[in-house]
Amino acid sequence: MEAHPLRLATLADVPAITALIGLSARGLCLSDYTAAQIEAALGTAWGCDSELIRDGTYFVAEANGDLIASGGWGRRKTMFGGDARPGRQSEFLDPACDAARIRAFFVHPDWARHGLARAMLNRCESEAMANGFKAAELMATLTGQRFYSKLGYHGSEIVEYSVGNGETIRFIPMRRSFDSTSEISASPQ
Repeated sequence: MEAHPLRLATLADVPAITALIGLSARGLCLSDYTAAQIEAALGTAWGCDSELIRDGTYFVAEANGDLIASGGWGRRKTMFGGDARPGRQSEFLDPACDAARIRAFFVHPDWARHGLARAMLNRCESEAMANGFKAAELMATLTGQRFYSKLGYHGSEIVEYSVGNGETIRFIPMRRSFDSTSEISASPQ
């Protein structure tokens, strides 16, 4: 497998990230969501969060000059969603008592199962731990839940979120506590 180093996303990447999100959602989520749910979720529940980019906690991977994966972690209260999602919470979390947020992981369908999301998750968890966080939380899509479960995240309660156009999507809140063995292998499974 060819290595694709991660780099910090910049605001100049927003159009490419937005395009990647659409490709990822439309290509990888159809087994769990309808096309109407996916289209309604794009831009709100599944949109680019420029606050993560400005905070320096959002990463991308490239191949041949194109973005093939993105994802990050947050130190703010917002659990999920892009810039257009209503109800965002920009207040900072307290690492002593709050969990870091794992946010907005998207992989190009042609690059799924190449270890990119796993490498990104490893980087995000390492940085969150270095910033004093003892755990991470995320709002998993039904598609992502299978990935996160394999890597030690727990959660099974399904929550519904309205995404507009009369559509809702289901998420699963998940959590993982860090310990001295929290390092994740960056190799694919």
